[in-house]
Amino acid sequence: MNFALILFILLVVTGVAWVADKLFFAPKRRLAGIDRMPLWLEYTASFFPVICAVFFLRSFLFEPFKIPSGSMIPSLMIGDFILVNKYTYGIRLPVINKKIIDINSPKHGDVVVFRYPQDESVDYIKRVVGLPGDMVSYQDKRLTVNGQPFDYQAQPDYLDPEGMNYAKLYRETYPKELGGYAHNILNHPERSGGIYTQDRFPFFENCHYSSAGVTCKVPPGHYFVMGDNRDNSADSRYWGFVPEGNLVGKAFFVWMNLTDLKRIGRFE
Repeated sequence: MNFALILFILLVVTGVAWVADKLFFAPKRRLAGIDRMPLWLEYTASFFPVICAVFFLRSFLFEPFKIPSGSMIPSLMIGDFILVNKYTYGIRLPVINKKIIDINSPKHGDVVVFRYPQDESVDYIKRVVGLPGDMVSYQDKRLTVNGQPFDYQAQPDYLDPEGMNYAKLYRETYPKELGGYAHNILNHPERSGGIYTQDRFPFFENCHYSSAGVTCKVPPGHYFVMGDNRDNSADSRYWGFVPEGNLVGKAFFVWMNLTDLKRIGRFE
């Protein structure tokens, strides 16, 4: 369901009714000594200011999303309601998602929401690992970008709530050259580090697959993304790169989790 399109249609319909009431119907009611709007106007024109405010906030400032899967555990949990900053990476026209004002670009480590390249009606959330031009290598469950290895500090074993089994928890730290950002990831030791895919996605020729993992050269205008739950995430390793035009925004805040109120206000 394209909620942005539905909201836009509601905005147009209620806006036309609101303008018509201000210019035509309201003056006629005053002349006739009638105070109350007809029912059809109450359910159209009266809602225009609210729909206008929601449309503006959702289209240009912040949009709420719910985490549907465990691919970003332990940073984001199933059931987290998050806010996404819509203007961090530029101002886009609603519905068609065309950028009209460029502001910033994603950085290594950003958690982004984007339209899934293979089905743009679906929104995904992953972490940016590779920027345009980067050489990203994930071999034996360890990352290197542009030949720079990431640092991994083992943490106490972690019970993955999705699979209900213990996984290895690591503090993954980006090289200083890539910003030095740190966050937690999960690895399941019983699973192979090999990457297998039958998808022939755009720029598939930029990637080399082996029993140890995958190495990809990120094409211009695209990003390489991965889930923090590394062995339970369908991401760029399997279906390819995220075009810049598919970006929705940067996730930054957990505003609700109905099953765990302690999650509110947390992020990573």
